[in-house]
Order: sequence, then C-alpha cells, then structure tokens
Amino acid sequence: MDKLLPLPALGFKGIKVIALAVANPLRARSFYGETLGLPPAMEDGALVGCRLGEVILMFKAAEDWYGAPTQTPNPRVTLAVENARETEQALRQRGVLLSDPVARYGEALVGAFLDSEGNKLWFCSPA
Repeated sequence: MDKLLPLPALGFKGIKVIALAVANPLRARSFYGETLGLPPAMEDGALVGCRLGEVILMFKAAEDWYGAPTQTPNPRVTLAVENARETEQALRQRGVLLSDPVARYGEALVGAFLDSEGNKLWFCSPA
C-alpha cells in the first residue's frame, strides 16, 4: 500500500469578499454606508461595496450577476459582533427589519436582519 502524503496547506486566511445580490446598488450603498455606518470599499479605483473590517461586502446587481436577493442565502453569512443584544437594539433604532430576534444557541447569542435588498444577514456574539 502506498504511504499517504499530507495534503498541502490551502493558505486560507479569512474572508475577503462576500458578494451580495442587490436589486438597487445605490440603495444598498446607502443602507450599508449610511444606515449601518460601514466605510466604502474600493477595488482597482472603483467603488464595489462597503468594508467590514478586512472583508469587502461587494454589491452585485442582478443584471451583472447570476444571483437575486433572498431571505434564504446559501451559504449563510454570519457577522461577529461585540454584543448581539446591543446590536439588535442599535439595528432597531436605525429602522432595520429584524427577521430573527436574538436568541441563545448554546454559548452564542444569534440574530438576523434583512438588508435593503431583502438579503438575510446573521450576527452573533458569545452569550
């Protein structure tokens, strides 16, 4: 029998881009930039979305992409937050629609909201 060699490392470092389907890129930029307070993300001198730490939330219009906004995306995107209950309250104060109120799941507090395009985004923190 041949000796199995270890597979080479893939070099994963983290998430760079999460592409979100949008019906209206300007409305999405306003929601993420103004409502949620995220800074703009640039690639090759072009505004492509907003930045969340080192991750780019890239807005992809239906006419330029295969996806459509949905409440049931696959894969699911979960954002790490300091305190899920405080995030929930801050989202409510901004008039953001919460699709799933914060609930405890084991050692985590998890909730979800809908963006301006109907995409569901989850958020969580330690309980």
